[in-house]
Amino acid sequence: MEQKRKEAAMKLKLIHIIAVMTALSVFLMYRGSLDTMDYFFQDRFMQKEGDIDTRIAIIAIDDESVTEYGSWPWNRNVHAQLIDTLAQGEPAVIAFDVTFPAPSADDTSSDEALIAAVAQAGNVIMPVYGTFASSAKQGTIEALEMSEPFPELKAAVAAVGHINTIPDRDRVVRNSLYSFQYQGEAVESFSWVIYQMFMERAGETVDSEMLPLDAFGRFHIPYSGKPEQFEAISYSAVLNGDVPADYFKDRIVLIGPYATGFKDDYLTPLQVKNPMYGVEIHANIIQALMDRHLKRELDWKWNALILLIAAALAYYLFRKWNMLISFLSVAVLIVVFVVGSSYLYGKGIIVSIGYAVPLLIISCIVVVGFHYVEELLERRRVTDIFGRYVAPEVVNQILKNGDEGLKLGGTRRELTVLFVDIRGFTPLSEKAEPEEIVEILNEYLDLAANCIFKFDGTLDKFIGDAAMAIFNAPLLLEDHPMRAVQAAWAMKEGSAALERKLIERFGFGVKFGLGIHTGPAVFGNIGSKSRMDYTAIGDTVNTTARLESNAKPGQIILSDAVYQAVKDRIKASSLGEIKVKGKEQGITIYELEGLR
Repeated sequence: MEQKRKEAAMKLKLIHIIAVMTALSVFLMYRGSLDTMDYFFQDRFMQKEGDIDTRIAIIAIDDESVTEYGSWPWNRNVHAQLIDTLAQGEPAVIAFDVTFPAPSADDTSSDEALIAAVAQAGNVIMPVYGTFASSAKQGTIEALEMSEPFPELKAAVAAVGHINTIPDRDRVVRNSLYSFQYQGEAVESFSWVIYQMFMERAGETVDSEMLPLDAFGRFHIPYSGKPEQFEAISYSAVLNGDVPADYFKDRIVLIGPYATGFKDDYLTPLQVKNPMYGVEIHANIIQALMDRHLKRELDWKWNALILLIAAALAYYLFRKWNMLISFLSVAVLIVVFVVGSSYLYGKGIIVSIGYAVPLLIISCIVVVGFHYVEELLERRRVTDIFGRYVAPEVVNQILKNGDEGLKLGGTRRELTVLFVDIRGFTPLSEKAEPEEIVEILNEYLDLAANCIFKFDGTLDKFIGDAAMAIFNAPLLLEDHPMRAVQAAWAMKEGSAALERKLIERFGFGVKFGLGIHTGPAVFGNIGSKSRMDYTAIGDTVNTTARLESNAKPGQIILSDAVYQAVKDRIKASSLGEIKVKGKEQGITIYELEGLR
C-alpha cells in the first residue's frame, strides 16, 4: 500500500510538470511566440518541389542585358520596344515587376512611346507599392501612401497590382498579402491580378473567396520551384530576336530584375540560404493559384488539441515503460507527427507541429531531469533513514548495488559482533517519569550509535535498551576486531559524562555492559518479501549476546578470538573460562581495560 501511494505521488509530480509545459506551449502557440520553430518544420518537411508550369515565362533584366543597354534605369523606349515585340507573339499577360512612378525628366518622347506600347498591347499589368504603419493589427491593412505608375501610364495599363512583400520574422517569404486598402479602395496583389486576367482570357472567372486568408489577409505560398528554376530568358535575347515573339503565345510573361545588384531578392522556404528574385516569387504564387494548390492553416484551437494529445501520449509512454522504450516510443511519435503533417500539407491543411514536436523533445529532457532529481531525493531519503542505522559508507555501498542490494538472502563471512546493554536501567525507570526515561535512553543509544559509526560499524538493531552492531559487513573492513574494540572503548569513555548527569538528577547513574566476539556468520536481508531486516545470524551472534549478558556494569568482555586478534594493542585481564547457555564447552573471556 505504501509503495502504491509513493508511485501515485511520483506520477502526480510528473503529470504536474507535463501539464505546466503543455499549458505554456498552448499559451505560446496562441501568442505565436515560437512561430519561427513552426516555420522550420514547415520548410523542412512540408514544402516540396514540384513541376514548373511552362505557361509562365520570365524575361530577366539580368547582367547580360545591363551590359548591352547600359546601367539601370534604361531609356523607356527599350521597354516600349519589348512590349511591341512581345505583343506580336500574342501572350496572355505581360506583367512588369518594375515601377515607373514618375515621368522622364528629360525625354517625354520615351514616355509617350511606352504609353503607346502599353495601350496598344492591352494586356500589360504594372505594379504599385504601399507604405504601411510600422505595426499592423489583424484585419484589413490600410496603406498610408502608395507609389504607382505616373498618371498617363496608369491610364494606359490594363490593371495594376501591389508588389508588397512581407517576410516573416526570420526574413523568409512564406505568405502573400492578397490586398490592402488605400483611400477607401482595395488594392489587390500583383500575382492575383495577373492570374485573374490570365483566367479571364481563357474564358474562366475566378473569385477571391477561393483564397484561404489569415487574420491579416494573407495566404500561404506553396513554392513549386527553387531559385532560377522557372524559365528565365534574357531581356536582350528577346529584343535581339534570339527568342521569337511567338514563343510567348498564350503565356504569362513576367518581366523583372534578375541580378543581385537590384536588391530585389528574398529568402524562401525551399532554400533558406539562397535568395530568390522577386519576379520568381510572383511566378510561384501564380502557379499555386493556377494549380489551385492552396493551403489552409489549421485553426490554433485544433493545433492546441493536437498539442494536448501529444502531451498525453508522452506522459502515458513515460509512465508505462522504462526510460529507453519510452524514448524510442516518443521518437516514433515524433516521426508520426512529422509524416502526418507532411501528408496533411499535401491535402491542403497546414498543421503547426512546430509546437508539438519541441514539446515532446523537451518532455524527454525534462523526464530525464525529473527522474534524476527523483532518484537523488530518494537516495537522500534512504541515506537519511538508513544512515541512522549504519555508517554513510555502508549506505553508499548498498545504494550502489541497487535492487541487488534489496534481495532476500545472506552471505557467509567472518564478522565481529558487538552487543551493548544499559546496566541499572530498570531501577532508573522506577524513579523517573516515562518522558525522562525516553530522553535518557535516547542519549545513551545515540552515543552507542555514533561510536559504532565512527569506526565503520553497522548498527544492526536496537533491542529495548540494548543495541547490536556488526563489523566487516556489508563493507569489508581490515582489522574489524580492533575497530569493534575501539568502538566499545569509546562508548565507555563517552558514557562517563552521561553517568555524572544522572547522578546529579536522580542520585545514581547507569553504565554500559558490552560483549564482543569474532567468528563466522551469515549477514544480509533476512525475513520475508514484505518485511525484511538487514542483520546477521549464527552462533557468533548468539555467543556475543551471552558475553554481553555476563558483563557487569561498565565492563567490556572480549572473547578469546577477539583478544588474540588485538592483544598487542590493548590492555586486558583474563577472566578465565565461563559456561554460556547453549554451549557445552566453556569460553575463555577477557576484560578490556584500555587501549595501548
